[in-house]
Amino acid sequence: MTHSTTRRTVLATGAAALAAGCGGENSTAPGGQQLTRTGDVPEGGGTIFKEQKVVITQPTKGDFKAFSAICTHMGCTVNQVADGTIDCPCHGSKYDIADGAVAHGPATEPLPPKSIKVEGNSIHLL
Repeated sequence: MTHSTTRRTVLATGAAALAAGCGGENSTAPGGQQLTRTGDVPEGGGTIFKEQKVVITQPTKGDFKAFSAICTHMGCTVNQVADGTIDCPCHGSKYDIADGAVAHGPATEPLPPKSIKVEGNSIHLL
């Protein structure tokens, strides 16, 4: 029994260490990954970050939003933000920059929101 108790203790200790975030070369800073600066996202428009599959918009001055850059219709990556919409090149779906709602189909589902944090003039993807 001593052997299984020792093993159980070692496993529990290892699990606790993992839960606490030990050994985290891959861990993210508390504020998240800096994605861009606020001045790089045009007011009334947005910027697409293809590698992170996210689009950051600024519908009104100082109000920043983030959405998935993957079209909910067929999974294409959106390619532009213009005239108040986030546009998909594949089939013409358009999404509202303020809330990700479908502005023009064929998509029927909105773009899912992403979590960001604005600190000073930096926008962090959480």
